[in-house]
Amino acid sequence: MIYLDPPFYTQKKQSLSDSKGNKYEFSDVWDSLDEYINFMRQRIVEMKRLLKPTGSIFLHCGTSASHHLRLLLDDILGCESFRSEIIWSYKRWSNSRNGLLPGHQTIFYYTKTQNYNFNTLYGEYSATTNVDQILQERERDITGKAVYKRDNSGVIVEAKEKKGVPISDVWDIPFLNPKAKERTGYPTQKPIELLERIIKISTNEGDTILDPFCGSGTTLVSAKLLNRNYIGIDINEDAVQITKSRLESPQKTTSILLKIGENAYKTKTEDELSVLRQFDCDIVQRNRGIDAFLKKHYLGHPVAIKIQRSDEKFVDALSLLEQASKKKKCSFAILITSEKGWKRTSHIPDNIFVINRYCTQFEIMVDELLSQAVVSEK
Repeated sequence: MIYLDPPFYTQKKQSLSDSKGNKYEFSDVWDSLDEYINFMRQRIVEMKRLLKPTGSIFLHCGTSASHHLRLLLDDILGCESFRSEIIWSYKRWSNSRNGLLPGHQTIFYYTKTQNYNFNTLYGEYSATTNVDQILQERERDITGKAVYKRDNSGVIVEAKEKKGVPISDVWDIPFLNPKAKERTGYPTQKPIELLERIIKISTNEGDTILDPFCGSGTTLVSAKLLNRNYIGIDINEDAVQITKSRLESPQKTTSILLKIGENAYKTKTEDELSVLRQFDCDIVQRNRGIDAFLKKHYLGHPVAIKIQRSDEKFVDALSLLEQASKKKKCSFAILITSEKGWKRTSHIPDNIFVINRYCTQFEIMVDELLSQAVVSEK
């Protein structure tokens, strides 16, 4: 795979300083657009020559010349080799100006041939997704409308285990903040989380990645963290030294915003989300009886999770979970509580487990239960 983040044709000298006062800069000034396009043409031709038949090219660009670069890629690689126009969306404070504030950059994704490597990545379900969309299979009717799939008896078919929703071509990944550990002070530095996503969808461990405009070395650091081989090229000596230093001691800043996300439909508190994230689950919004489903099914059916709210009594939370899990045909259910003395006050159905916070506790109990069932059958 080849990823390149070349000069954007901004007609400016890019300059920035790090926390120690070291100044890094490079020129993005050209005599003409033709000079810039010819510069890029020569290099893209060589990239095509170097790339394996199963390989991919990701060209990162801004608004100054993106339309020209798209035509250039079509001309060299072929229109049929175009795969996606990835939009990297971010929030970044900027000085006011007479117009819309820039909030995205573009990454053109092309492959050398039609036989290319691609790995599907999955994200979380939207907060607007209802329970049935996760649990039930869907198909198209004769009019092309999406409907729930039914068997010959007219019963809705249950969905198989799902990994989530395949990611789209719009990526909300925060820009590096000034205090991020991975920030080097090099202008136009991109976040590792952005490069990791590109690497994951297009390569496997052991593959080789080339960045012919490696700058501060984000591509190479990301490749190293993901067990890929890497080659970086840059004409700027400062860039080469920064890259070497980062490769000796890679640091990645994890974005809290990327983990939490923004969605007006979300009804969970941060405390509730922190509990649910201990499980490998799909979180459900706007449902009183169920807060999440484990991604893994047990006995061919889903497993529901509910957190007892601070304003709920244990018996009420248990009743809501029991009713909701029966309605959704769950094999087991988990009730998470911090209430003391619940064992003395309530009868717990055999398929509902009451725990504090740890998924492993539930898995051990289920494994023991299933083992006992197997022994009994024998």
